[in-house]
Amino acid sequence: MIATLILSHPKAVKRVGATLAILVVAVLLYWMGIGGAWVASIFPSLLPGMEASPQTTRAVAAIIFALLIAVNWKLLGLLPRTYQIGAVWAELFCLLLLFFYSFNLSFSFIAKKIGFLITQGVVTTLYISVISIFIATVIALIGAIAKLSKNGVVYGLASFYTSLFRGLPLLMQIYIIYLGLPQVGYVIGAIPAGILALSLCYGAYMTEIFRAGIESIPRGQSEGATALGLRPNHTMFLVILPQAMRVIIPPTGNQFIAMLKDSSLVSVVGVWEIMYLARTMGQKEFRHIEMLITASMIYWLLSIGLEIIQARIEERFGRSLKR
Repeated sequence: MIATLILSHPKAVKRVGATLAILVVAVLLYWMGIGGAWVASIFPSLLPGMEASPQTTRAVAAIIFALLIAVNWKLLGLLPRTYQIGAVWAELFCLLLLFFYSFNLSFSFIAKKIGFLITQGVVTTLYISVISIFIATVIALIGAIAKLSKNGVVYGLASFYTSLFRGLPLLMQIYIIYLGLPQVGYVIGAIPAGILALSLCYGAYMTEIFRAGIESIPRGQSEGATALGLRPNHTMFLVILPQAMRVIIPPTGNQFIAMLKDSSLVSVVGVWEIMYLARTMGQKEFRHIEMLITASMIYWLLSIGLEIIQARIEERFGRSLKR
């Protein structure tokens, strides 16, 4: 019966669904404690009644905001898909800026400190991240091949490595490497300790990604390469890996972005990367939130850069699937 009703009156059902969606959004906004000061600024005549009943003010604000969201959604639906994406990004970015603006930030303080934050913090962060990404990729490739080996010793070493470094928190790994290696007579600097910890930790995660990507290639590919006289190592690097990259690149790109952000953990051993500088510069003048927001925006921009690179690499390895 419900299916018959939907088929008979699709427009009416759509309107009822839209109304219910607006009510649900309004209830959520009310439950989240939306403020009503902005309603009074738009409708000054409502101010006396709003002051007398704060709960009613919240309810009115929630309903108005839900209606604005619905109207905005409807208007966005009139645009082509490309413009929809751009409009959504612009609107959400403006809301983010308004959210930050409500903190009463000192933009002069940010302007004074951002130069050193970029020249010292960003350079150090990129230095650590790029080297760690390269080493982790090499470790992952070796580990994946080892986990696919029929040799029990090789498989045991690879599986123990991935289990250990995926099972320990990255922060603990940094401390163990930085403070533990000197106990056995090898003194390591803060930056090399951070690079080693990031490389070993993400190399373990990426080992499983590489292994899954290699195993996703049909067995016939390797059998065909063997029939053509290719050696196992040639088969792996000339036949299997190029095809497996389509599967490997998306999750690996996510790991690279996560590594970029997790590089902030090396600040615990005194490395002058973005987070360390943001904390120390904010402490001097009690402007913590300014520096933390600035550091967050820098991390976001760096992540966007990695996303663009990842998309280009995916496009490069996905050309063979296009007709």
